Amino acid sequence: MALPATMKVLGLVLGFVLIILMGILSEISVELLVRFSVLCKASSYGDVVRYALGKPSKVLSEICIIVNNAGVLVVYLIIIGDVMSGSLHHVGVLDQWLGNGFWDHRKVVILVVVVVFLAPLCALDKIDSLSLTSAASVALAVVFVVVCFVVALVKLIEGKIEAPRMTPDFGSKRAILDLLVVIPIMTNAYVCHFNVQPIYNELEGRTPQKMNRVGRITTVLCVVVYASTAVSGYLLFGKDTESDVLTNFDKDLGIRFSSALNYIVRIGYVLHLVLVFPVVHFSLRQTVDVLVFEGSAPLSESKKRSLALTAVLLALIFFGSTMIPNIWTAFKFTGATTAVSLGFIFPSLIALRLSQRGERLSIGEKFLSWLMLILAVIVSIVGLIGNIYSLQSSSE
Repeated sequence: MALPATMKVLGLVLGFVLIILMGILSEISVELLVRFSVLCKASSYGDVVRYALGKPSKVLSEICIIVNNAGVLVVYLIIIGDVMSGSLHHVGVLDQWLGNGFWDHRKVVILVVVVVFLAPLCALDKIDSLSLTSAASVALAVVFVVVCFVVALVKLIEGKIEAPRMTPDFGSKRAILDLLVVIPIMTNAYVCHFNVQPIYNELEGRTPQKMNRVGRITTVLCVVVYASTAVSGYLLFGKDTESDVLTNFDKDLGIRFSSALNYIVRIGYVLHLVLVFPVVHFSLRQTVDVLVFEGSAPLSESKKRSLALTAVLLALIFFGSTMIPNIWTAFKFTGATTAVSLGFIFPSLIALRLSQRGERLSIGEKFLSWLMLILAVIVSIVGLIGNIYSLQSSSE
């Protein structure tokens, strides 16, 4: 939902290229992670990190997973609140249907969604129990992309779309600050690395080759979905594209059936988030359990501990969603710190460290590992500097 706004900052050409490049680098890092996870028989992301880099690094990686996943889930709730209750400049679905009232109060809406819809799905204790909801969430995301793409194509043919910016804007201090934080925001899109081990362990007839096929199919699907969403969303709304593009779908799109399409896009994507939320929550709960209850029985064997952790995490995520103003703010901080670390820094360090212990890496793999590591560190430093300056500018 933030990708169309990144196009507004980067321009269509650079934005499109970066979506593809990040997808390729992310898949390379996933395949390195699969290879070394199998080598050390890891059951979690932290296990691989400990095997390669030691226990302090394992604890750091688990903190990164907790912060990253909690941040992503907070973003999901913010988006649901934006769509159903509206935001500063946009009208929510409930307001359009029922008018103003307690029912469209942002906190009430998010609380009802958490208690009625999310809590039952998050209480499930195996990730394969979520396979159907995960598949449905992908289908809903594709529906969203198809609708956006078709609407943008129709308006393009009819000549109703303004000429988009093709290159980055360097015309103001605000534009330059946005450029510094936009790449860390994009790194959030491909961070799935903490789910590699649980999914591999539950994969039927698992082999590294089969898991790599899963990763490549997923990456291609993500690149297509992300690029289509980013380009069509930016073409539709141009300079008015919001940090959460869903909020733009409260106005007439300028084509037939505009109102119906607006509702399909917004309601469909809210359902998508409700269905994908438990998958991210699963790895968050597992990581918190390993960190806090180290040495205890597996979480799947303790229903009470699992339910208690679920309740506490959902409560904290709910409170976070009521305090953070928008998804751009959340993503630019997680992107510059935890997302970059989990997606690129740790996998590169794991590969390079284990290559020193006799696990052979080809020259190409070594080069790519160093390239990912250097780029990730640069992106993280630049992103953090950009975040600090943008905070100072906002306070001024």
